[in-house]
Amino acid sequence: MEDQKETIISIRNLTIRRDGMDFLKNITLTIEKGDFVYLVGKTGSGKSTFLETLYADIEDIYGDEAMVAGFNILDIPTKDIPFLRRKLGIAFQDFQLLMDRTVDANLDFAMRAIGCKDKEMIANRKEEVLNLVGLPHKKDKMPATLSDGEKQRIVIARAIINKPEIILADEPTGSLDPETSKEIMKLLFRINKENGTTILMSTHAYQLFREFYSPKILKCEQGKIEYSTF
Repeated sequence: MEDQKETIISIRNLTIRRDGMDFLKNITLTIEKGDFVYLVGKTGSGKSTFLETLYADIEDIYGDEAMVAGFNILDIPTKDIPFLRRKLGIAFQDFQLLMDRTVDANLDFAMRAIGCKDKEMIANRKEEVLNLVGLPHKKDKMPATLSDGEKQRIVIARAIINKPEIILADEPTGSLDPETSKEIMKLLFRINKENGTTILMSTHAYQLFREFYSPKILKCEQGKIEYSTF
């Protein structure tokens, strides 16, 4: 008999408010450890808002339950938010790299931001993630010298450097050409399979999840997030 999976995100009747009004309503969903889940929907439908809520960047929420990696985000104390975020890796569409420092320094900053001070551990982990994303030769480069695909790989390296339980990937292929998008998808699926990292990825590129199949799809539409099939 197959072992029962551990629930890592549990949402029940969650409503997210924006500008004083209910924006996403009555969300109920469960994501298990090791899942690869697509969050699909048109631009502006609320995908980014939902992901921001999961890493406690939006406070105007209410509902019955909202557990993320062991933290109750309905009433999480401000002092606990950094500990929640240490369990999360976040990959943004617009990269949000620190443009005034090298790739190596960007990764160094990410490690120190989670409280790691061991120089040997930091050096080893930076080498590991750069090898994983296939860019060890770019560690001394400035972000401005990288292609968009390389920048997104560095963003993913930064997202996994703290060995997160969950990666929240917000349109990680949104600004990339089709071939580079495929390479990023292969990388995310590899991280999901080899590390067992849960991945929740938002996208409006429907062709991606047809080519890179996962049975778990959430659709964000008309103020609701519900399970869907395509």
